[in-house]
Amino acid sequence: MEDLAGEGGRGRSKRQRLAGELRRLRDLAGISGRDLAHRIGISQSKVSRIESGSVVPSLPEVTAWSEAVEAPTPTREFLADLTQAAFTEMHTWRAALQRQTHLQDEIREQEDQAHVVRVYQPTIVPGLLQTAEYARRVFSLFDPPYSEGDLPMVVAARLQRQLALYDESRTFEFLITEAALRLRPGALRLLLAQLDRVASLSTLENVRIGLIPQDGEALVCPSHGFTLYESDGSAGDSFVEVEVTHMRLTVRDADDIATYHRQWSVLAEMAIYDDAARQFLAKLSADIRAMAR
Repeated sequence: MEDLAGEGGRGRSKRQRLAGELRRLRDLAGISGRDLAHRIGISQSKVSRIESGSVVPSLPEVTAWSEAVEAPTPTREFLADLTQAAFTEMHTWRAALQRQTHLQDEIREQEDQAHVVRVYQPTIVPGLLQTAEYARRVFSLFDPPYSEGDLPMVVAARLQRQLALYDESRTFEFLITEAALRLRPGALRLLLAQLDRVASLSTLENVRIGLIPQDGEALVCPSHGFTLYESDGSAGDSFVEVEVTHMRLTVRDADDIATYHRQWSVLAEMAIYDDAARQFLAKLSADIRAMAR
């Protein structure tokens, strides 16, 4: 317990700390994963996902786990507190980038585990849809800044993530505001190429792109973008990521996830899709070309 609360627990997410402690307690109790699953009423595969940290167990599941391994009262209380904390994790950009050059590989792993990815972006074109030059310009504006030497590696990693869009077994949905489409992190030609890229990707069968025009009535006003990840429909496999200026939040509480689903549904009502969206992009591109004359 002291190792988890002290130096041994630093640098690991609360989710991973919880997974490690649950696995350790099961091993100490000499109970197999299959036996434990039977005792607490979940599948053996879910036990494995919990112990790997890919799924956060509910508080009742952790309580049942504690009882099955006959954990002492202080340990049970610690696990309950850690479970509650694991449902919302906070990772500052500065701390994360001190440990690694970029986070694109970590984000790709999250995306690879999801069958459905839904992205709402009010400020910039989502990373999965960005051209290489647009991505390079966006990364050059990041705070804390990337070094010039690291930029090619970061851009390449972002483009590598985009290969997932061509996997027809998975679904990607995007809601993008007109303000995000108009944001220009470089020359006009850069933005024109980016709008063309969005239009092209909107024709993929497994990719749905909704655009939210500025002249439409606002039915909801989210203050930030967010991404919904859904794996196999079970509550423990779904989570939300929210990116704010200084940190990234990972939300796993079922009630909080439901809030983001409601926001997504209302935002989707405000959007235009398919041919209407591509016509909107064409008009926007024409407006931008007119600016260059």
